Amino acid sequence: MQKLTADDPETRSPDPVEENIERLKALFPEAFTEGKVHFEVLKQLLGGAVEEREEKYGLNWHGKRRARQLALTPSTGTLRPCPDDSVDWDTTRNLMIEGDNLEVLKLLQKSYAGKVKLIYIDPPYNTGKDLVYPDNFQDNIRNYLELTGQVDGAGRKLSSNTEASGRFHTDWLNMMYPRLKLARNLLREDGVILISIDDNEIDNLRLSCDEIFGEENFVAQLIWEKGRKNDAKLISVGHDYILIYVKSRAHLTEKRVRWREAKPGAAEIQEEYLRLKAIHGSATDLIQKGLRDFYARLPKTHPSKKLTRYSNVDERGVWRDDNMSWPGGGGPTYNVLHPTTNEPCKYPKAAGDTPHTRR
Repeated sequence: MQKLTADDPETRSPDPVEENIERLKALFPEAFTEGKVHFEVLKQLLGGAVEEREEKYGLNWHGKRRARQLALTPSTGTLRPCPDDSVDWDTTRNLMIEGDNLEVLKLLQKSYAGKVKLIYIDPPYNTGKDLVYPDNFQDNIRNYLELTGQVDGAGRKLSSNTEASGRFHTDWLNMMYPRLKLARNLLREDGVILISIDDNEIDNLRLSCDEIFGEENFVAQLIWEKGRKNDAKLISVGHDYILIYVKSRAHLTEKRVRWREAKPGAAEIQEEYLRLKAIHGSATDLIQKGLRDFYARLPKTHPSKKLTRYSNVDERGVWRDDNMSWPGGGGPTYNVLHPTTNEPCKYPKAAGDTPHTRR
């Protein structure tokens, strides 16, 4: 085996700056002069899409520019296999990597960029301790306070509550931002990222993800229950959050991707409906009769047998009728008056599952 040297391309992660320039050059070749970007030409080509105001909507903090640059800096590290510490090395399809997650994310770009379907991360929740991260742009506390105007050159405080506000959020954002950008690069077009967080940084995380993934690709902010503490000083918060973003909502919409499984047996019912429709055309009464005959022929163990309530057919397809009672049988009760007799109407009790009046 040939020994690698520092000059070999295999010892470096991809250079995202160079790749971005090549993509930009392919789109706007006239915006390049002697290999450099001509920003005035690029502005003209992009028209009104260029934001030139000094102040604009978004999340900003001290170190953001360097955090963004850090994500674009190639890594010179190398992943080293450990067969002796592994289980079923020759046959396993799993991979566990131990190391600094920022460097690992950079190294994964070469083999996994645009190939990962799901990413779940559980970052530090930034609960108020003096967090220290090894990223090389980290400021010491005195320098940070001076740059952000919280102390003067002699170290005298110019603002209050410095320990509990800016610096800790800044440290956390500088740690998270480049990692989120690199994570996005790994996602497929139909890829999804889920991020656990609590109240300390949920707002900053949401704004950061809106910028990195695009606010149009936000899916949901889930709330999940956890154990409550009996020693809470004010209110015992019994939940955390999971933020969900996709790489491209437009791609999922175009491909008509659905994130829920169909009921067992539903596919067979749809297939039978389409078969009957091909035979009877727009004669919905014949299609409906054929569908009910289909149910009658099924063995009791067939999954479609549990969906026989979907036995009606109209021009829109298969549907079921149901009552308008409250789901589960609870909730308020009231009379539905007949439009002609003005007498209360009788309606059947709710079925076994949540009722719907129409598919």
